[in-house]
Amino acid sequence: MRFRPLRSAPAPAVDGATVLEPPSAMRAMVIDTTGDPDALRAASVPVPSPVLSELLVRVIAAGVNPIDAKTRSGAGVSGAIGAYPATLGYDFSGVVVKSPYESHPFPPGTAVFGMASFPRSGGTYAEFAVVPSLSVARKPGALSHVEAAGVPLAALTAWGLVVETAHAHEGQRMLIHAGSGGVGHFAVQLAAYFGAHVTVTSSARNAPWLRELGASVVIDYTTTRFDEVVADVDVVIDLVGNTTGDTGTRSLQVLRPGGLYVLVPTGAWPGYAAAAAAAGVRATSYKVIPDGGALATIARLLDSGAVQVYIDTVFDLTEAAAAHRQLEQGHTRGKLVLRVSDD
Repeated sequence: MRFRPLRSAPAPAVDGATVLEPPSAMRAMVIDTTGDPDALRAASVPVPSPVLSELLVRVIAAGVNPIDAKTRSGAGVSGAIGAYPATLGYDFSGVVVKSPYESHPFPPGTAVFGMASFPRSGGTYAEFAVVPSLSVARKPGALSHVEAAGVPLAALTAWGLVVETAHAHEGQRMLIHAGSGGVGHFAVQLAAYFGAHVTVTSSARNAPWLRELGASVVIDYTTTRFDEVVADVDVVIDLVGNTTGDTGTRSLQVLRPGGLYVLVPTGAWPGYAAAAAAAGVRATSYKVIPDGGALATIARLLDSGAVQVYIDTVFDLTEAAAAHRQLEQGHTRGKLVLRVSDD
């Protein structure tokens, strides 16, 4: 039996960005202990060094997520922080500075976006970050770095909820709570893209925008109780939980028998599983998976215009405390982003 000789793989395309040797120190926003937003302070810290399959990236922009604020306050994943001062942040968009080996799919100079391994390593509220190769993808060409930084955690969460857990499909009836937030506005778009009939709870000011994103029905939660106007839905994606208005408990009442309830915020309803079983519906929580393959698929949807990211406000890196304060007010449309450095 004869074998055809293997051809060498073509060298990966590089985006043409100039790559300089990183400095020994960098700007970062750190916390010395957990607390209110003012716990965040600017500092000069060592540039991290990648090992094995990790990449070193120059961070141009970093997304701000609820888990960041929860962790800063002493909840979230604060228990896993190994040492202080700690640099917060999962999301980033930037340029690869160091790759594990010469033929790596993301060579130096490649524009990428994705998620860091915080709190196991330093976060992305910094000029440089070490990130796993498997949690990044090439930045969508249609997006700026600021726009791309608002995507990874929120969009991957929405993908996991809508596509991998709810298996969105034509004719499915889906209710999404808090559809105008970071995860919510991606979930609405993905559910509609895959054919689901999407009902969303939100404030009245966001209703026209959510309909543009694909929502069929928008319920103003300030004037209407969703459980009085919705019934027999197949899936509820709950981005609120029982922390506000017993949203979780009431959600079980609008599901069809055997329907699926998905709870997202950690600690938002400890008794959800038992309550769902008593109501005759299925239930699960969900935690984001930093999957670079899924992120690459999302990037193609972003490049095609089928999915969009909405950036509410852009802050300078040193304004991280102000970003956290705005996030904790609970009325952000889409995402908040920190501009870390120039393109």
